Amino acid sequence: MSTTPAPAPAAPIVVGTDGSEPSRRAVLFALREAQLRGVGVRAVCAFGGGRTQPSSRAMTGWRDSGGEPLPHLHDAVAREVTDSVEELRQLVGEPYVEVEVCCERGRPAHVLLEASQDAAMLVVGSRGAGLWGRLALGSTSTEVIHHAHLPVIVVPPESKASPG
Repeated sequence: MSTTPAPAPAAPIVVGTDGSEPSRRAVLFALREAQLRGVGVRAVCAFGGGRTQPSSRAMTGWRDSGGEPLPHLHDAVAREVTDSVEELRQLVGEPYVEVEVCCERGRPAHVLLEASQDAAMLVVGSRGAGLWGRLALGSTSTEVIHHAHLPVIVVPPESKASPG
C-alpha cells in the first residue's frame, strides 16, 4: 500500500496595501493574478513606523503626545484595510479569491519581506514620483526589489493621457 502525501497548499500572492491609489492598483493586480493561478492573497499593511500609516484618509488622533501609535491603531488599520480589500475583491468578482489581511507595525519594506517568506510573488504599487517621473520607484518598492527572495511585481501608476 502506498501513501501519497497530500499536496501542499499553493503559495499565496502577497500584496502591500496602505489605502493609497498606487496600492489599490497593486491589490487589483494581485487579486486578478490570484484568480488566474487559483491561489489566495495576503494583503499586508505596515503601520506605526514613520511614513507607514495608511494614507487613504486623514488619520488624526492616531498618535499620542510622544508620537507613538495609539494602542487601538492595529484594529483601526486592520478594519480599514479589510474594507478596502473587500471592496476591490467584489469589484474583481467571481471566482472570489480568499484574502488574508495582515497588519504589522514596522517599516513597510521589512514587513512585506517578512510576510512574503512563503509566498509565490510579492506585488507592490509604485508612487512614480521624483525627478524621473514614471521611471522612479518609491522607497518601499526599491527596497523590496533589492532584498526580495521571490519575484516582485511593481504595478505602475495609472498613465495620464497626454493633452492634445
